[in-house]
Order: sequence, then structure tokens, then C-alpha cells
Amino acid sequence: MDKDDIIFKSTTFSDIMSDVYHNSKKKDRQIAQLISQLQPLIKNASDATIIVPLIKEYMDVAVKNDDHLIKLAAIVQRYISTKQTIAGADGFMSDEEKQQLLAIAQETYENELSEEIKKIEEEDRELKQKVDQVKQKLEDKDNV
Repeated sequence: MDKDDIIFKSTTFSDIMSDVYHNSKKKDRQIAQLISQLQPLIKNASDATIIVPLIKEYMDVAVKNDDHLIKLAAIVQRYISTKQTIAGADGFMSDEEKQQLLAIAQETYENELSEEIKKIEEEDRELKQKVDQVKQKLEDKDNV
């Protein structure tokens, strides 16, 4: 198996590694943008104590997402390595067993990824709500 062989659906190992890289860069830009949007709202230490934990939470979500993609890449890399080793040793597994193993891995990946995506989306919604609440509190505070 090569890095460009299809692992599931139309996704290759190269695609997964590309996702890891691009997601990391995207999160860097999003975090920088969030900080730049919230920075003008910080006028004193009490504002900072409200806003900084939100930024930390947002960064934690980004790190969790990247960690899961990196773990997936490691699993696929081991799978590729194992498949190459098995194929090189006159094949200890039949094609049917390999397909079963691949199907199990794909199902497990899809289930875990779906659950993790739901969690991350929920955390993202909560963070956005918190940011909006903080902005509203700061605006109300400034208007008083």
C-alpha cells in the first residue's frame, strides 16, 4: 500500500496528512482573528479575566481536533506499514481478511470522527455564544 492508495471512500493517507496541515493553519488564522476581534474589547483587567478564558477554550478545541487527526494519521501509517510487511512476507492474511480489517477500521474511524465532530461543533457553538455574551456585557458596561 502506498501513501496515495485509497484508504476509504476517496480519502488517501496523503489527504489525511494534508487535512492535518491545513486544519492547523486554519485554526492558527481563526485564533489570531478571534484575538484581534476581542483585543479592542479589553479595556481593563476585569475585561481580560472574562475574555482570556474564552480564548483558551477556543485554543483547546483546536488542539483536540488536531490531536485526533494526528492519531488517525498514526493509525493509518501503522496500517500501511503492517500491510507492506504482511505483503512482503508472502501474505499472512487473505484478501478477505484484509478487507474485513479495513472495513472495521473504516467503521471505527467514521464513528469516532462523527462523534468527535459533533462534540467539537457543540463546543464551538458554546464558545461563540460565550463570546457573544462577553461582547454584550462589555458593550452594556460601556453604555452605562
